[in-house]
Formats: sequence, C-alpha cells, structure tokens
Amino acid sequence: MNNQPHSIKAFMIAAPKSASGKTTITLGLLNALRRKNIHVRAAKSGPDYIDPAFHAIATQNTSFNLDSWAMPFPLLDHLFNASTKSAELFIIESSMGFLDGIENEEGKRGCGADLAIRYKIPIILVLDITGQAQSAAAIAYGFANINPKFKILGVILNNVASPRHYQNTKAAFDRINIPILGSVPRNSKLHLPTRHLGLIQAEEHEDLDNHLDFLADFIEENIDLNKLLSYIPQLSIPSDNSIIALPPLGQRIAIARDLAFSFIYPHILDGWHRQGASIHFFSPLQDEAPSEKCDSCWLPGGYPELYAEKIANANQFLQGLQNFAQTKTVHGECGGYMVMGKSLIDKNGQAHRMSGLLSHSCSYAKPKIHLGYRIARLPNQNGDLTIYGHEFHYATLSDPGSDQPYALLSDGTDNYLGPEGGRRNKVTGCFFHSIALKS
Repeated sequence: MNNQPHSIKAFMIAAPKSASGKTTITLGLLNALRRKNIHVRAAKSGPDYIDPAFHAIATQNTSFNLDSWAMPFPLLDHLFNASTKSAELFIIESSMGFLDGIENEEGKRGCGADLAIRYKIPIILVLDITGQAQSAAAIAYGFANINPKFKILGVILNNVASPRHYQNTKAAFDRINIPILGSVPRNSKLHLPTRHLGLIQAEEHEDLDNHLDFLADFIEENIDLNKLLSYIPQLSIPSDNSIIALPPLGQRIAIARDLAFSFIYPHILDGWHRQGASIHFFSPLQDEAPSEKCDSCWLPGGYPELYAEKIANANQFLQGLQNFAQTKTVHGECGGYMVMGKSLIDKNGQAHRMSGLLSHSCSYAKPKIHLGYRIARLPNQNGDLTIYGHEFHYATLSDPGSDQPYALLSDGTDNYLGPEGGRRNKVTGCFFHSIALKS
C-alpha cells in the first residue's frame, strides 16, 4: 500500500539535556492544542515505551517511536508518513539532549537532530533556566549556530523563578534575536511521578485526564499558542512504501498486557496487523493464560519485579503458559524474560517461582542499570538474523542457566558483548528489546 504525499505543520520539542521539562511541556501543548480542535499527532525520538503512551492519551491517537539508529530509513519514512497523515499538526518529542546519540555515521546516531535534519523539522528548544539567566542565551545561540542543517525557531523557558528572572533572561535573548515563545514558572504540581525506568506508566494514573487538563491550562496561561503556531512552517511529506519492522511471531499472537507487561512498541503491532496477524491480549496479573486458539505468545517487558509475588501465585497463568509452550512458540523480552526463568528475586531479597520455561533466574535485590543500543545476531537456518534494539533494565541474572543462547549481542557501535538470553525448543527469551530488522 502506498501512502500519498501530503503536507502538515510540524515541529520538534528538544532540550540540551534530559530532565529539562520536555515531556511535561509536550503533554501540555498536545492537550491544549487538541482542546482547540486541532488534530494533533505526536511521536518520540529514540527508544522509549513510556512517553508515547502519555502522548497517545493526550492526542487520542497512536504515538510511534522514530529511531534513526535502530530503524532502516524506509521504515523511518513510513512511520513518519503514517504519523502525519490526516493530522493538522505533528510534534516530535526529542529524547535526552537534542544532539546526544552514539558515534555513528551522520543521520544514524539515534538523536533528535537526525530526525530534524532528515525531515527538515524546525526545533523549539526547552531551556531549564534554574540557576542561570543570561547564560541561557549562550546555550541557545550555540544550538542555533552549531549546524546549518537544522533550524531553532525559538525557546520555551522552563522553571522561571520570577518576573525579574524572566526579564534578565529575555534581555540576552533580544540581543541574539532568538524569540522566547513561552515562559513556564516553577510549579511542583507540574511533575509526574517517576520510578527506576522513568515516569510512572500512564495506565497507573487514576487521575491522568485531570492532570493533562491541568497541564493544558498551565501551558495556555504561559504560552501564547497562536503566536507559537504562527512560527510553524508547513512541511511537504513525500509518499512512501509500507514496510514492517519485524515479521509476525505467528498468525494469531497472544500478548501479555497489564501493568507488569506493557512494553511493546506500537510500530511492531502496527506491522503485524498489516501482515494479517491477529493480536489477542491477556493479563497475567488477572491470572489469565494465553488462548489455546493462538499459535504464538509474546511476553513483553514491563515491571514484573514489582508484582513478583502476584505472578508467582497466578497458577492458571503459569500452568497455561507451560502447556502452551509444549507445542507453540513463546518469546519473552526483558520483564517477560524474567518471568520465563525459574525464579525472580524481588527488591527485598525474596525469591518467587516463575514459569520455568527457561533455566535462568533473575534478581532485582541489588539493582544495576543495563542501558544502551544493542545489535542481536540470531542463529537462523538461512544464516544469522540481525535485529537492532536496546537494553534498559536494572535486574541481573542470579543464575545464567544452561540453555542455548538466544543471540550473540553487540553494543550500538558493534563491540561484541557476548551471548544473550536463552533458547529451548520453541521457547526463547532475552533482556534485549527488539526494534527492527537490519536493513
């Protein structure tokens, strides 16, 4: 299927570093613009499960990840096209610092700047000016002049302490001719709660709609939306050919989905649907097993370490998964991989039995971060299959087990890291999160 050319207004929310307020401001903008009856869509640069889920609620539409390192360009173009089709405005939230990525060839570094250059998207820079004033203008000036291939439209000042703080900062921006498009005062009520992998999941917020309305009200009070929109140019979006990131695991795929199993990328599900596969969700936390009518099962990542006791007591789920795996394909990623082992040790050092589909055991008793892009090479009858993805977890292997490895793993610059995961008959699992096949 060929997506036709179209045009749309678009911009990127970016910042010099993480924790500058990008997500808070993006969510406030998305909800405020939607309340003005503007059909707005969003996307997130880089690997991230949590922020796009908030985008989806704020826009009432799917938010895809756009990853310039892990995704081949045809897939990236397809997702960009699909995200902008039928919308009036498209906002990409950049990950980390705008220029921060891995050392790689131009356009394949995994940073927001790659997307801004490839799609000619202008940038609105969010600057947390805590502890500074005029110096913020020097940072903005550097971003505006470091690379002529992208354009800084203006800045939104965040954590402004007082009117005097704003005026001192504005004087410096007037001298460098970079417009201030908004000034957001300090307010502790703006912040969403966090845990070890980032923000608390959107599904866990009992009052999220009211909080999004609060953010939208706050943004409307402090950002002139009409002025901001007047700076946004219309972009021409070329046509593309629809491709998929990964082949379906089967034709009828059972996928665990609840607060313990929630990390699966929308672009993967979208591709499976377009390949004719049907998706059937079930909840291990509700003691549900994969449907016997399915031919494969996927246990995605999430937070099983927070629900280890409940999973251990979900006898119908565990027995059903064991029965399913006797004749059908089962794959687990990260949190799903933890549950596929013999046991999972929680933060208090208490061991809980898991499914035992593989022979390893995991522990969250002494959290240690594992983070970064990864290249996984899988044994395949037609030669190695190479998948690009990432790791992000705090659990460790307390017992590596005796299964054959799922893959051989390298980092984002292809430095070999060693064997990864486990493989036994039709069962596979790993800490590695898949994003896309190597082009």
